[in-house]
Amino acid sequence: MNEVSRYLTEEVVVDYADGLISRREALNRLALLGVAAATAVPMLAACDAKREEATSPPPSAPLSPANPSAPAGPPPLPTEAITFPGVESRTLQGAWAKAQSPKGSVLVIHENRGLTDHIKSVAGRLAASGFNAIAIDLLSAEGGTAKFTDPAQATAALNAAPPARFVADMKAGIDELLRRGVGTKVAVTGFCFGGGQSWALLNAGEPRLNAAIPFYGPAPDNPSFAGSPNAAVLGIYAELDDRVNATRERAQAALAKAGLTHEIVTFPGANHAFFNDTGQRYHPQAAAEAYQKVISWLGRYLT
Repeated sequence: MNEVSRYLTEEVVVDYADGLISRREALNRLALLGVAAATAVPMLAACDAKREEATSPPPSAPLSPANPSAPAGPPPLPTEAITFPGVESRTLQGAWAKAQSPKGSVLVIHENRGLTDHIKSVAGRLAASGFNAIAIDLLSAEGGTAKFTDPAQATAALNAAPPARFVADMKAGIDELLRRGVGTKVAVTGFCFGGGQSWALLNAGEPRLNAAIPFYGPAPDNPSFAGSPNAAVLGIYAELDDRVNATRERAQAALAKAGLTHEIVTFPGANHAFFNDTGQRYHPQAAAEAYQKVISWLGRYLT
């Protein structure tokens, strides 16, 4: 099981443990990820046992799938569906949002459900804040996220793809940003799975990156960021996200070893995926504060 597969599997288990999905749905998602029932059933049973043993419910961020709070940041500018060339003759898909007077450019990496309307809106918000943005579809080789009517199938397709392809496609996304925003500096940001891919891009080496902002993404097992010497890194974490937080110290140590400018911010009372205003873990206050941190960071290192 590679790092991406492990992360996606753990995400299903945590969603079940937090009560976001049913046992049947968890087993279905694990099966799609290639986890045999003989392995999946004990994993979920362990979650049940922990719940029964708990003397009091664990702290958690508010769960509200219909949260009336507005998304963090300004109203998004419209995005345009685009295609652009990748390696090995692949045609990549994405959502392009152009700033009126660009101060820099940002590659946006989606969560494990592919390129959703939420992620497109993030690109639009960044454009409204003065930064060109492309939200890339890392399922382009499979025909694009829109091909999948079931988000769990989109996650399974990401799981089946070779991780090296994601890095190649993200580098092609930077090519496209530089083509469209000649002379601008470039950053990457990503959420959950996309946060992990932001770390993976840094780990693979990308000297064209001037900034990187992974949101609650797991760091690679043995990170080395020396190949991305120009990237100023803002790592965003959530206090209640124990699973991803377990990788925080090794990310910070690798950043320090590589000599990269960096800051690690952990938002109190927030959980994994707290920035996603369409999800059950949305934390409006943390999301708003995080967005302001992002724009300040981009303003400092892209302009």
